[in-house]
Amino acid sequence: MLVRCWRAVPGLLLALCLCGAVQAESLRLYTEESPPINFSDNGAPVGLATEVVREIMRRTGEQAPIEVVPWTRGYWQARTRPNTGLFITMRTEQRESLFKWVGPLTRSVTGFYALRSAAININSLEQARTFHEIAIPRDWYSHQRLVAEGFSNLNPVTNPLQMMSMLKQGRVKLMVLDDLSLDAMLAVGDIPRDEVQLLFNFMHSDSYIAFSLGTDDALIARWQRELEAIKADGSFAAIYHKWLPGVPPPMTADEQPHAGGENGADQ
Repeated sequence: MLVRCWRAVPGLLLALCLCGAVQAESLRLYTEESPPINFSDNGAPVGLATEVVREIMRRTGEQAPIEVVPWTRGYWQARTRPNTGLFITMRTEQRESLFKWVGPLTRSVTGFYALRSAAININSLEQARTFHEIAIPRDWYSHQRLVAEGFSNLNPVTNPLQMMSMLKQGRVKLMVLDDLSLDAMLAVGDIPRDEVQLLFNFMHSDSYIAFSLGTDDALIARWQRELEAIKADGSFAAIYHKWLPGVPPPMTADEQPHAGGENGADQ
């Protein structure tokens, strides 16, 4: 009897090891279609943030697949699955405890835009609240922020590219977008830049890589350390200016709150 029990121990240990291996999920990374920061080119993930993430992995010796998905899917994965990262994600007070953060990668200002030909005269959130329809990327922080502000006239879209098509076809007159994405989105949508005007800004934000809470703290520290090294040796600025010529890169975290209020004021 005792011999049979001892013979069973190796099998039990093997089963426990295999179970642990299954539970320890490999690192996965998600991003979305939002040029020039992150997007796909012939099926391959590219863009400013994608290059920075790949450089971090090169320096840490880690490998992880990067999948371009709709924002809502990537956000859900990062909320629910261990060892999962999503970029870029605006770091806000509301999201602070939902993720572990590495960054910042970009700094942007979000505003309301319209075609000049539409002759829309709006310069505040109160006025925008009464407009009949506003296109906005679904579940972006700008969307979450305006919902929290009580906006009931939002038309959430799958991605900013869909918003460009709607604007060009006259299906919407007013849209919300950040300044870093605007020019690239207009180019993809074949909308001349001088035909679009900024009505007013209402929010500034720093973007990060958002990792799920089930991600190892050692990985977070390692990635943050390598990002700071990339910034220190000039590699980050080189990547940044390749995609955003003339735009100053965020070398340190914003001293102001992670997401600002109307017209760039603190929230």
